[in-house]
Amino acid sequence: MENKFQKNILCIGAGYVGGPTMAMIAYKCPQYKVTVVDINHERIKQWNSSELPVYEPGLDEVVRATRGKNLFFDIDIEKGIKESDIIFVGVNTPTKTFGAGAGMAADLQYWEKTARQIREAAESSKIVIEKCTLPVKTALAMERILTSKNSNISFEIISNPEFLAEGTAMNDLEFPDRVLIGSRETESGIKARNEIVEIYKNWVPKERIIESNIWSSELSKLVANAFLAQRISSINAVSALCEKTDANVKEVSRAIGFDSRLGAKFLNASVGFGGSCFKKDILNLVYLCKSYGLDEVADYWEGVVKINEYQKERFVLNMLSSMFNTLAGKKICLFGFAFKADTGDTRETPALYIAKRLIEERAELIITDPKALQNARIDLGGIDGIVYEEDPYKAVVGCDAIAVMTEWSLYNKLDYVVIYKSMTKPSFIFDGRNILDHNQLYKIGFNVFPIGRPPLTHY
Repeated sequence: MENKFQKNILCIGAGYVGGPTMAMIAYKCPQYKVTVVDINHERIKQWNSSELPVYEPGLDEVVRATRGKNLFFDIDIEKGIKESDIIFVGVNTPTKTFGAGAGMAADLQYWEKTARQIREAAESSKIVIEKCTLPVKTALAMERILTSKNSNISFEIISNPEFLAEGTAMNDLEFPDRVLIGSRETESGIKARNEIVEIYKNWVPKERIIESNIWSSELSKLVANAFLAQRISSINAVSALCEKTDANVKEVSRAIGFDSRLGAKFLNASVGFGGSCFKKDILNLVYLCKSYGLDEVADYWEGVVKINEYQKERFVLNMLSSMFNTLAGKKICLFGFAFKADTGDTRETPALYIAKRLIEERAELIITDPKALQNARIDLGGIDGIVYEEDPYKAVVGCDAIAVMTEWSLYNKLDYVVIYKSMTKPSFIFDGRNILDHNQLYKIGFNVFPIGRPPLTHY
């Protein structure tokens, strides 16, 4: 059975990156055996079931087409390491919550444990690939760990950061803007890099595969996310000014988006950005700058995060002032809890901050979301009295206000006449994603509060 495969590829970490990425590699490369392992046995059990632990459009079909053929999910990490030629490391690297760099630096404890596990279990030379987002020079630390055991086994470290957007991850994997592969500029490093290039060449055009030195690759991922988050924070800062001047942020973003030097992407004002990468990576970049004594550069990037926090608080304060300066006892329904549409992921979702602040204001909270309710229950597990309801029509009954947190297309298709009739009057809609037809809602009877444009009110 083993001999029929040209290469054995292992991924340590079965999360949002490892699972979809390995599924696509298996789908496009039937000549390779691809195994995904994780210390979380329940997660592996889910990957082997009909209810996958990650929701991504198109993922189910790819997993069903490959699982049991050349894609396998297992809990035996040591066996996987021994049998593999190439190891992708996709373990979690959250922001540190303790010690030096707390709140900014990456917590590398899981990554380091994985590196030591590879060193102890390996019986042959390996190519080890950093797939998760890591600080610059992490590969050097990984090299030191892997080569600290006296043996004839050699390890080559490759940086191959992911550039996936949740909700479109499978499309991003199949038709990537670019695949970045960094290595040491040594003969053995370049040889290892070429092996990884050969994997992606099975379906990615050669001109979209970028080869670089390993440090440029590590830094590029942090900088890419920082630039994207910077655009969101910039338009969100402008949205506050638009509300004061009666300008329309959609018209402003459309006008500047036509500038070919800027482009239109990531210029949608909202309640704020979320997800596992933007905040974490920017703070990582801030910490990196500070560690090199670049305080002014650190302050610049930290401002991107501060604007995002400001936007979320501004949204809550706008709800408070618009609903007669008190939310106590009022029922508010959050439309969406995932940080973006087409995913169940709630990491750093603005909805979590909004929900906690509304509870602080003594509001009664109802949360609806087509994919993220289970994660919402976990995130808000210590707070009593929150109602979770998948059906938005049931969720809004008797509510004073709706706050749109996630840009699910479902919310554009609802019958708001029916919804308005079931709500307490006056009825409010706070559109944190600017996805609804505000003029139509106003005609129905709602008091409508968009982001970055004048409200439409009946009082």
